[in-house]
Amino acid sequence: MPLSHSHSDDTYDLVLKGGSVVLPDATVITDIYVKNGRIARIGGQGKAARVQDCTGLTVLPGVIDTQVHFREPGATENEDLESGSRAAVLGGVTGVFEMPNTKPTTSTPEAIADKLSRARERMWCEHAFYVGATTDNADLCGELEKLPGTAGIKIFMGSSTGNLLVSDDSILERIMRSGSRRIAIHAEDEERLKERLDIRVSGDPSSHPVWRDDETALRATTRALRLARKTGRRVHILHVTTPQELELISQHRDIASCELTPQHLTLAGEEAYARLGTYAQMNPPIRSGAHRDGLWHWVSQGLPDIMGSDHAPHSIEAKSKEYPATPSGMPGVQTFLPLMLNHVAQGRLTLRRLVDMTSAGPQRLFGLVRKGRIAVGYDADFTVVDLKATWTIEDKWLASKCGWSPFTGMSITGRPTGTIIRGHQVMWEGTLADKATGQPFIFDATDRN
Repeated sequence: MPLSHSHSDDTYDLVLKGGSVVLPDATVITDIYVKNGRIARIGGQGKAARVQDCTGLTVLPGVIDTQVHFREPGATENEDLESGSRAAVLGGVTGVFEMPNTKPTTSTPEAIADKLSRARERMWCEHAFYVGATTDNADLCGELEKLPGTAGIKIFMGSSTGNLLVSDDSILERIMRSGSRRIAIHAEDEERLKERLDIRVSGDPSSHPVWRDDETALRATTRALRLARKTGRRVHILHVTTPQELELISQHRDIASCELTPQHLTLAGEEAYARLGTYAQMNPPIRSGAHRDGLWHWVSQGLPDIMGSDHAPHSIEAKSKEYPATPSGMPGVQTFLPLMLNHVAQGRLTLRRLVDMTSAGPQRLFGLVRKGRIAVGYDADFTVVDLKATWTIEDKWLASKCGWSPFTGMSITGRPTGTIIRGHQVMWEGTLADKATGQPFIFDATDRN
C-alpha cells in the first residue's frame, strides 16, 4: 500500500495559525501543525484539536539558555529547579543548561541522577546538567560526560561561587584528555586573582572589574586555548567580557566556541556600579562602555556562537552587605530574551542572528537532538514573541526566588507572549500551564533512551 500524503482530513493536536514564522531559510507568515509533540507540517490546510491564533506575533524556534545556576541542592533559599525554570518559561525560554556549583557539587554520577530526579515533574522547561570538573574526577570526565541528561563538563579556572576550582594546568590537561565533548570553561586566572586581592576597595563595587581585570580573563582564555590545542579538545569559553579574548578566539575557531551574556551587552560599568552597587557585581565583571561596544563589534563580525544568561541569583540580604563581602552574580533567565529583543528593536542585531545564537547555535555546538529549528520532525518547541510590544520590566513579573533584577524599571520593545514545549502550551500571556512537564535534553553524544 503506498504511503499516503497528508490530506486535509488529518487531525493534528495543535496548529499555530498566522504567525510570522522564523524558518531556517526564511521568515514567512504560515501555519505550523503539531502532532505527538513534534512539528508535523508547515503550511497547508489541516484540522487541529487546538488552534492558537498567532496573528501579529512572531514564532521563533524555542530559545535555549545555555548557562543558568538554579542553586539546587544547597542554596534553595535563592532559587530551585522549579522556581528557576518557571522564570525561564515566563521569559520565553524553552530549555536550559544548569551549572554544577551546587552543594554538594554536581561532580559524580549520583549527583547527576539526583538532579534529574529532582527535575522530574518540577522543571517547567527542557534541561540538562553540567558535570563539574574537579581534581578528584579529572580522569573520569570522559565517563561522566556520557551520562544521559548531561550537557558536558564545566571547568572553573577561577574561583567563583562554590568550590569547583581547577587552576592547575596539569590537572586541566588531564580533564581535557578525558572524553570528547565540548568543555565549557569559566576563564579567569586564579593566580592573578589571588595576587591582586588587595586591589579591592571596601564599600566600592566599582573596584570589582579593576581587581578581576582584562588580563585576568585574557590570561585564562590563552591558557585554555593552548591546552585545547595541545590535547585536540574542543572548548567553549563562557561569558566572554573582553574584545581581546574574542579576537584571540577568532584565531582558534576549529577548537573554540564562545558565549556572551545579555548583561555584558547591556550594562556599562560607568553607569551600572553607581546605580546598582553590589547588584551589578558578577564574575567575570561588568566592564566599561568601551568593552561593551567592543563585544558588539565582535557580534557584527559573526564571532560569538551563542548567548547564555549566567542566571546566578543571590538574596537581597546577601547583596546588601558591604563589598567585597557580597556574592557575585545576578538573575537573568527571565530577562534574557526581552533584553535581546530590545537590542533587535534598536538595530544592534537581526532577529535571525538572535535565533542563531539562542536556538540553532546551541543545537549545533552541543549536538542537541530534535531541537533548535522549526522543521518537520523536530520537537514542537516555540518561543512566540510580540516584536512591537513596549513594556517595562517590573518586580511583580519576576519569578526568581531572589526577588530582584538589575533591569527592573527598564523599558523594553519586544515581549515573550508564549512558550510552547513539545506542543504543550507552557506559558501564554503570562499564565502558566497547570503542571510542569519539562524533560531532559537528548544529545548526540550521550546514550539515547
